[in-house]
Amino acid sequence: MLILTLSFSDEFERIMAGHSQFKNIMYRKGAQDKKRAKVFTKLIRELTVAARSGMPDPDKNPRLRNAVVAARAANMPKDTLERAIKRGAGDDEGEDYSEIRYEGYGPGGVALIVDTLTDNRNRTAAEVRTAFNKHGGTMGETGSVSFQFDRVGSIHYPPDVADEEAMFEAALEAGAEDCESDATGHQITCAPDDFSDVRDALDARFGAPENPGLTWRPQTTVAVEDEDQGGVLLRLIEALDDNDDVQQVSANFEMADDLIDRLTA
Repeated sequence: MLILTLSFSDEFERIMAGHSQFKNIMYRKGAQDKKRAKVFTKLIRELTVAARSGMPDPDKNPRLRNAVVAARAANMPKDTLERAIKRGAGDDEGEDYSEIRYEGYGPGGVALIVDTLTDNRNRTAAEVRTAFNKHGGTMGETGSVSFQFDRVGSIHYPPDVADEEAMFEAALEAGAEDCESDATGHQITCAPDDFSDVRDALDARFGAPENPGLTWRPQTTVAVEDEDQGGVLLRLIEALDDNDDVQQVSANFEMADDLIDRLTA
């Protein structure tokens, strides 16, 4: 079984930020030129909001530091990154973004959480609702879905960085709650408040991790075996993530590798 998760990387792509252990899906657009503008739009918003929510110094603002790490991983130009931070710190005029979370169900009763940063609540709500309605989903009230998920810090390393035992010991020493290893790599999880410390400790030992960040981990999963249902569900997730206001889409479904390959070919 393969479960996908959402963050920044290459091509249409599925990034394993939460990895298969999370049994949820999150998509992010990445390195292709036609996708890069959308990635930067999302990153710039997060940089701006993070700088506005605390100190404009990444060393003193964990959220901003996370945003800077993501921006650098996406090869954002330095001047673009710095302008976004200045805008958030009030040195430059810009939009006032609000963080809004939408919840709902997709085809087959799959639970979805949609995290957004928007300068127009009415527009974003309408567009998210339209995506749900168009692709067999239903938007719910706040809290109707999130109780089925846990908020966690997610850090992933490729398998060749360390063996299973070494990574497990290093993760626990860094303050992580768990480390699961398989052929695809090492998935480390931690409490949200410990995320920055755990990431920094592992970074110092093994180098920069792949797609570190906070994510939603489902407590249980919904098996999706029907090809038609799976196709509609993936189109719903793609439609949501294609919206510039949407920062992250999380879902609690599990799908077989071969079905995912057919649907995403």
